[in-house]
Amino acid sequence: MAVVETERQGQVFIVRMNRPERLNALSTEMRTELAKAWTEFRVAKDLEVAIFTGTGRGFCAGEDMKESLQKGVAGGQRPAMEDPFMSGALEKPVIGAINGFAMGGGFMLVERTDLRVAVAEAVFEVSEAKRWLLGGYNHGHIANVPYPIAMEMALGFRFTAQRFYEVGFLNRVVEADQLMPTALGMAEHLLTLPPASRVNTVHMMRQMRPAPAPEMQRLAAALHDHGAKSDLMESRAAFAEKRKPNFKGWNDPADRYRLPTLDKAK
Repeated sequence: MAVVETERQGQVFIVRMNRPERLNALSTEMRTELAKAWTEFRVAKDLEVAIFTGTGRGFCAGEDMKESLQKGVAGGQRPAMEDPFMSGALEKPVIGAINGFAMGGGFMLVERTDLRVAVAEAVFEVSEAKRWLLGGYNHGHIANVPYPIAMEMALGFRFTAQRFYEVGFLNRVVEADQLMPTALGMAEHLLTLPPASRVNTVHMMRQMRPAPAPEMQRLAAALHDHGAKSDLMESRAAFAEKRKPNFKGWNDPADRYRLPTLDKAK
């Protein structure tokens, strides 16, 4: 059984993650197969719009933490080939059809789509605060949501589809049997536009999305190293073993008060 399935419906390309027993967690194999699928979509002259979805209860649970524990390295392994969807090289629009849980890296996949429709039961979580030494500081900024919502996202709170619709992160919330028909309807609308208009408008809108300034990215890099690195694997082990994590926090307790600052992160 393929971990990524693709389907063509006219000029529409459907990419479906297919590891339902693991809520479509991003194994090395799945990352590679997604890169192949998005490359196929990018170079195909007869395909203009993609729909990105998952099989089962999950859209994507993010990092395959069992695989990370087996390899002894936190975070997923990037495929050897370029993934144009993740690199930003993909010029064509992608509609996210979120069929269930979108957590961590799965949330980041949703974040890269251009239009989004979700089932009412979908659950979203920016999980960095639970797995790394810095929470997902940039996601609320990129989504252009108010500060307290961005803070809530960064600290790993969960959001329902309805809540994300209310703050403007989702375009539609529908019943499960209407997920793909709604996404296909959105795709059909895009196909009624002049081709240059569709491509140029998507490109322009992507350029206008907020992004953290370089100095903020440098501070974030410093904060990613500010703490006990052993906690990275402990968070994953606790998740896999379904137990409460035993975090160390800092190798030197005084480091809690020695936070990197913008001027020192230059």
